[in-house]
Amino acid sequence: MLDIVQIMELLPHRYPFLLVDKVIELEQGKRIVAIKNVTMNEPFFQGHFPGFPVMPGVLIIEAMAQVAAIMAYLTASEDSGDKVSYFMAIDKARFRKPVKPGDTMRIEIDTIYHKRGIWSVAAKSYVGETLVTEAELKATLADK
Repeated sequence: MLDIVQIMELLPHRYPFLLVDKVIELEQGKRIVAIKNVTMNEPFFQGHFPGFPVMPGVLIIEAMAQVAAIMAYLTASEDSGDKVSYFMAIDKARFRKPVKPGDTMRIEIDTIYHKRGIWSVAAKSYVGETLVTEAELKATLADK
């Protein structure tokens, strides 16, 4: 659906903070599924943790938020080029299994509601069929 070049046209994030590689499914305003290929080249693995590299949970949440932002940008009726997505809340976050180098993380976002510019989404991340992280996220698109 969307490759990395198209994602970079939507999101302001850049390496090393761009945490989405491709979008594989989109139901505008309702659901989006994306992929993050986790590689040993990620800069955070040098210190988290030497000898046992694990993707930091906060970056998994950030990856989920970036996927949700892609959906919001693609759904926005006004020009999203003048907007930036801001986190408002993270609720019910659960980290079930570690994400390691070599994993392909599938991120699934389902809209709970979208009212008055506020997005609330259910976010889940999987490695294979195993649920690794879940949370409810809230964000808004605001002027830059």
